[in-house]
Amino acid sequence: MKHKINYNWKLSTQALKAGEDNKIVDSHITPIFATASFGFPNVDIGRKRFSGEETGFIYSRLANPTVNVSEKKIAILEGAMLLDKGVFVEGHAFATGMGCISTVIMALTNAGDTIIATNPLYGGTDYFLDGIMKRFNVNTQHIDTSGEKGAERVKEAITSKSSLIFLESPINPNLIICDIEEICKIGKEKHIPIVVDNTFATPVLQKPLELGADISLHSSTKYLNGHGTSVSGILASRLTGSEREKLIFVKKNLGATQSPFDAFLVSNGMKTLPLRMKEHCKNAQAVAEYLEEHPKIETVFYPGLTSHPQHTLAKKQMKAFGGMVSVELKGGIDAGIILMNNLEVFNLTVSLGCIDSLISHPASMSHAKIPTDVRIKIGISDGLVRISVGLEDIDDLIEDLSRGLHKVSNK
Repeated sequence: MKHKINYNWKLSTQALKAGEDNKIVDSHITPIFATASFGFPNVDIGRKRFSGEETGFIYSRLANPTVNVSEKKIAILEGAMLLDKGVFVEGHAFATGMGCISTVIMALTNAGDTIIATNPLYGGTDYFLDGIMKRFNVNTQHIDTSGEKGAERVKEAITSKSSLIFLESPINPNLIICDIEEICKIGKEKHIPIVVDNTFATPVLQKPLELGADISLHSSTKYLNGHGTSVSGILASRLTGSEREKLIFVKKNLGATQSPFDAFLVSNGMKTLPLRMKEHCKNAQAVAEYLEEHPKIETVFYPGLTSHPQHTLAKKQMKAFGGMVSVELKGGIDAGIILMNNLEVFNLTVSLGCIDSLISHPASMSHAKIPTDVRIKIGISDGLVRISVGLEDIDDLIEDLSRGLHKVSNK
C-alpha cells in the first residue's frame, strides 16, 4: 500500500511517512540505490531526460531515488503548513553540512556582494565566509542579531550591496536567540533572501520557513541522523524563479550532493526525530537547572531558563528549547579541562545531536582558529563548555557532571 501524504498529519506521522509515497519498488523501507548511473530504455528517452523534457534518473550526482526520499521528508517536516496552502517547498541534500552551506552561499551571492551574518557563527561557516568567499570579493558583515534589537541592527546594516542574510538560532555555541520572524520581514521588504541554520532546533522545535525564511538548513550529521553514523547536510527551500535555478545549478555542478548510503541513514533517523527531541529537551532542561545552581558554574546558557536573555522570544518561536546547553565555568580553561577529563557518561567530541551525551570546549576545538580577542568579544571565553545532552537516564547524567565538577578546584 502506498501512502498519500496528508499535510495535516501530526509531525510524528509525517516523520514516518513523508517521502515514502512514491517508491520505485515495493519494499517497506526505501532501499539504498547504490548505483552511479541509470540506464535508458532507448536513445530518445535518454535525450529527453538530459533535455528536461521527461523526468527520470540519469546520474546519482544529479538525483537518486534514495536521496529523493530524504529531500522530500525534510521539505514536509519544515514546510507542511506551507505546502498545504499551495506554497512551493522542496528539499535538497548534500554530502556535508558545509557542502550545504557553501552551495547556498555561492548560489545566492556574486562578486562585490555583502552578506549580513549572525555573530557568532558555527566555526566552519565563519571560516568559509571569511577564508574563502572573501577571496572572491564577497564580504561578510558580522552583526549582533540577537533578541528584540537584532532586527533593527539588521535593518541598519543593509546597503545596496547586501545580497543575503544568514542567521543561526539558537546560535552555536552560546545559544543566543534571533527573532527570525522580524528579521525575515525586513529581508522581504528589501528583497534579500534569508537563510536560517536550524541545526540546533530541528523542524520539531522551530520552522523558519513558516516564520518567513527562504531556506532552512541543517547539518543532518547532527539531530536529523541522530546516531553519529553519517556526515551530510540538508535544506528545505521556498526559493522560486532564478534564485531556485541558481541553487540547483550550483548544487549539481559543485558536486557536494548526498550519497545514497547517507540518505538512507538520515531518512531513517528523521523517522524518530520527534520522539528523540522530546527526550533531548527534557534532559537538557534538567541538566541546565542543575548546573545553574552549582557553585562552580558562573553562567548557564539555555533558552529554557528564565535567566536566559531571550527566554521570552524562545518561547514565542520555538515549541521547546532543544538539547544543547552551554556553561561558563569558574576557573576558565583549566576548570574545563578538569571537568571533561573526569566524566564517564559524556563523550568528549566536537559533534552534537547524537542519542548519547557529548561535551566539547569551543575555545580549543571548534573556534580554535579564531583570534582570542575576537573569540572573547563574541562570547566564547576560555571557560565556555558546550554540552549536547543525550538520551541517557537523567540521574546518570547529573551524577556524572557532579563527579566531574567535584574535581574542579574551588579557586
